[in-house]
This record gives sequence, structure tokens and C-alpha cells, in this order.
Amino acid sequence: MESGPQISQAQLDKIMGLVEIGVNEGATLRAGGKRIDRPGFYHESTVFTDVTDDMTIATEEIFGPVVSILKFKTIDEAIQRANAHRYGLAGGVVTQSLDKALKVSNGIRAGLVHVNCWTGPLLPTPFGGFRESGIGRELGQKGLDGYLEHSSILIKTSL
Repeated sequence: MESGPQISQAQLDKIMGLVEIGVNEGATLRAGGKRIDRPGFYHESTVFTDVTDDMTIATEEIFGPVVSILKFKTIDEAIQRANAHRYGLAGGVVTQSLDKALKVSNGIRAGLVHVNCWTGPLLPTPFGGFRESGIGRELGQKGLDGYLEHSSILIKTSL
């Protein structure tokens, strides 16, 4: 099982440590979970099941090829649980129902919600997280706001 490279040894070590924590906390490692033996900082795509909301792999931003699958009974429960976490960079929805996709994507407080796909944002689309996943937006016109300083000028035109 292949995956893309990580940015550094430190990031690879962080991912490997979180995978180990996931196993130690009782999540089931279904696929991957190991470093890829080749030059560079490669880690296998990794899938966990039997994950609960209190597990580290469910509460931390891993920034690596690790997915944690959590079960839920209702869409409202899934939305509430997703919004209860301190991060909100991105989320994903897999469904055949457009109504469900819209309900979840409108309910989740995340900077980007993927529906039936997982890819980066389009260039003119502002991107950034909610809560502890960042401040502001990148890309598009909104991405320029952090570089601007606004000033107001009041001029009386007649004395």
C-alpha cells in the first residue's frame, strides 16, 4: 500500500507515533501502519476502525495518510460529534444522497468539506480551518485579506 512522502523525519516520526498510540488505545489497524522502506519519508496509507471520540487518533490533526473511521447512528449525531472537536480544517462525506451530503456539509464547521472525493481546494476557492485549525483563509480573494491594512479617510470638502 503506497502513499506520498512526508515533509520531514520529524513528521514521519509523529505519524508513526500516532499510529502506535491508536493501536495502544484499542483502535483496530485495518490497513497500513508502517513506514515504507525506500529513500525519503514515506508512510503507508493507514486505516483504523473501532475508533472512539476520546482516542488520540480521533482528536489530533495527524497531517499524514491516516484515516480513522467512527460509527454513528444519526446524521445529527455525526455533525454534533464532528463539531465537538477542537479542530475544523477539513471533513469528508461519502454518500449517494445529495440531501444527506448537503445537510452534513452545511452542518459541519470545517474550512473544506469533501463529498465523495478527497482532493485539494480549487485555486480561486478560499481555504482555511475553523477553531484551532488556523486563522484566516488562503487562496482566492479572501486569501489576500491577511496582507491588507485598511484605513479610513474622512475629508470635509467645504469649510
